[in-house]
Amino acid sequence: MATDLLYQKDSYLKEFTATVKRVDKEVIVLDKTAFNPRSGGLEHDTGYIYKGGKGYRVVKVVMDKDSGEVLHYLESENHDIVAGDEVRGVIDWDRRYRIMRMHTAAHILSAIMYRDYGALITGGNIDPEKAYDDYSLEQFNPEIFKDAVNKANQVVQQGIEVKIYWLKREEAMKIPGIVKLASRMPPEIDVLRIVEIPGVDIQADGGPHVRNTREIGEIVFLKAENKGRNKKRLYYTVKP
Repeated sequence: MATDLLYQKDSYLKEFTATVKRVDKEVIVLDKTAFNPRSGGLEHDTGYIYKGGKGYRVVKVVMDKDSGEVLHYLESENHDIVAGDEVRGVIDWDRRYRIMRMHTAAHILSAIMYRDYGALITGGNIDPEKAYDDYSLEQFNPEIFKDAVNKANQVVQQGIEVKIYWLKREEAMKIPGIVKLASRMPPEIDVLRIVEIPGVDIQADGGPHVRNTREIGEIVFLKAENKGRNKKRLYYTVKP
C-alpha cells in the first residue's frame, strides 16, 4: 500500500508521527511521511527518525514507483527500529524551506519562458544551494534568461498566494500549459495535484511549495550555458 504523502497536503509540516510498515536493513518504510522523496529534479529531504529518545539520521529518501512506498534510508543499518513501531520524523527544515522557495521560483520562471518564448523544460535539478533548468530554445542568448529572472522577481514581489488543490486527470489535462515538461507527462493516476500561482502559472506537480510568492525573496541569475540542441541551461538561486 502506498505511503500517505503528508507534505503534499501541508508543505510546512516539520514533524510527524507514523507507524513503521517494514524494515530492510537501513531502509525504513512508514505508513505516512512528511519527507519529500527525490522526484522531478527535486532533491530529497533529510532529517531524523526518532524511536523513543534515539534519533537516526535520514540521508536519502526515494519513491518506489511500483508500490508508491517512500523509502527512508538511514545513515546506518545499526538501529533498533522494527515493523509496528511508532516513530517520530523530523525534517531538516532550513534545507527543505530553501528547496521550497526555489521550487516555486522554478514554476514562475517556467511560466514566463513558456509565455514569452514558447519554451518547455527539457531537464533540471533543484538542491538547497542552487537550481538549473534546461529549456527548449533553438538559439542561445543569456539575455533571455536574465530577462526571465527580472520578470520573475516582479511576480515574487506581488505577494501572490500559491494555491494547491486536486483535479480529476481528465479535467486537468484540458488546461492550457498544465504540463511544461517537454518529455514527461503527469503520472497515470485519476486525480492530479495542481499547483497554481493565479494569473501566472498552473501545473500538475507533486512537490512542496511556499504559500506566498513573497517568501521566495529574490531570485538570482547565476549563469547560462548552451548544452546543445533544445537544451539551453539557466542556473539560478535565491538569496539567503
